[in-house]
Amino acid sequence: MTSVISSISGWFWNEDLWLPPRVTWDSFKHPQTVNTTTLYPEQFAQFTDLWYPVPMAFIVIGLRWLVERWIFKPVGIKMGLKDHKRPFPVQNTILETTFRRSKTLSQEDLKKVSNDSGLSSLQVERWFRQRRQAELPTTLQKFCETGWRWMFYTSILVYGFICLWDKSWFWNIRHCWYHYPFHQVEQDVWWYYMLELSFYWSLSISQFFDVKRKDFWEMFIHHNATIALLMFSWTTHFTRMGTLILIVHDCADHLLELAKMFRYASYRKTCDAIFVVFSIVWVVTRCGVYPSWILYSTLVDAKRFIEFFNAYYILNGLLVSLQFLHIFWTYFLFKAIYKALSKGGVDDQRSDSEPSDDENENEPKKDI
Repeated sequence: MTSVISSISGWFWNEDLWLPPRVTWDSFKHPQTVNTTTLYPEQFAQFTDLWYPVPMAFIVIGLRWLVERWIFKPVGIKMGLKDHKRPFPVQNTILETTFRRSKTLSQEDLKKVSNDSGLSSLQVERWFRQRRQAELPTTLQKFCETGWRWMFYTSILVYGFICLWDKSWFWNIRHCWYHYPFHQVEQDVWWYYMLELSFYWSLSISQFFDVKRKDFWEMFIHHNATIALLMFSWTTHFTRMGTLILIVHDCADHLLELAKMFRYASYRKTCDAIFVVFSIVWVVTRCGVYPSWILYSTLVDAKRFIEFFNAYYILNGLLVSLQFLHIFWTYFLFKAIYKALSKGGVDDQRSDSEPSDDENENEPKKDI
């Protein structure tokens, strides 16, 4: 068994897959001289560092609870959202047992449950509808959840610019390839990676307890694909390129969350105005800056400075796939814009699994 595990490990960590020619894993266990500067093993990206974001994710989840409870809940109430829970229907053991097995009933099941409970079909359907709605989060809860994401995206964007402002590769992307793969990971870059990873780990975990959306599995795949891409770039020492990809993607996210917060609070005009800014930033960064700056460098610049190897091709495959996703999401963005222009107002396309009773609890809508 030990030999099998050793063989699998040896195959997985094959240096021909992960590293450029003439570079081995042992190369990072010894000092390396780059431009007369000596870099020591602890200054390189270490695979073992990727364990840190896992426990950090639970700290992030705890911080999220505090922020939602003590910051965004009072803010939401101040903006007019109601702090209440939907009432549960009258307790009925037969219906509750059936509900726990399935939240929807076929006609055959409806007739059987109606006979067993002594209630009419209409009463059973009404009970199930109220029971489903009782589990849905209120608008205030969704406001708090969105507020937490807005706070993180805004904070990490600011930190990202502070972190990268004095980095050579931020101003000249070719520095991502000079002297590759022997790149020092400065302390602020280390934290940038770890914080981003811990956040996406926390999203991946907490998604099972958050507002259930129609695109639950799409977002689950998105979160885990982001984690995989970050871990891959760290392991293959593409950390400089990784930080640039992060900063480009972080530029628009906080604006979307801010627009959704104002939507939940029924400040429709403010929501629409922010959504317009978000749309512009999204198109510029995801469909402009990303392909012309990031992809151009990985596909064109890189060949002038490094020898190609398997991980390089994998990286480019992932980045090109990401661009196709950008185009796909941009299509839905324009659909939302068209809907807003034709029907008056931006809506959250990632709707809850069932309509919320209190979506309009703040009506009449504010025009601010």
